Amino acid sequence: MIKLYADEQFLLAVVKLLREMNYDIIRVQDVGKAGLKIPDLEVLQFATTENRAILTLNRTDFIKLHYNYPNHAGIIICRDDRNWQRMANKIHQEISSFNSLTGKLIRINRN
Repeated sequence: MIKLYADEQFLLAVVKLLREMNYDIIRVQDVGKAGLKIPDLEVLQFATTENRAILTLNRTDFIKLHYNYPNHAGIIICRDDRNWQRMANKIHQEISSFNSLTGKLIRINRN
């Protein structure tokens, strides 16, 4: 199963739901990097080193990073959706068929 790394602004409720689906997911907060204003590139580099796909709401910056640094473990960009169960289900539906997200950019929309 794909391992995930949720950036600092990603919704904790969705992280918890993904964990209930047995995803191996850690957050920036779990590794002691919360509130440090770590640049997005460093977040991506850490995730890549840990072989974890980034889970983020920061569409603009991570799309740019995907094209500028394509050798990553995956980037999943989401639109904020307050229906957390639907969001978790969409993430699961999009990534569950992959063995690896290496170099992939996955977009999760509300609709």
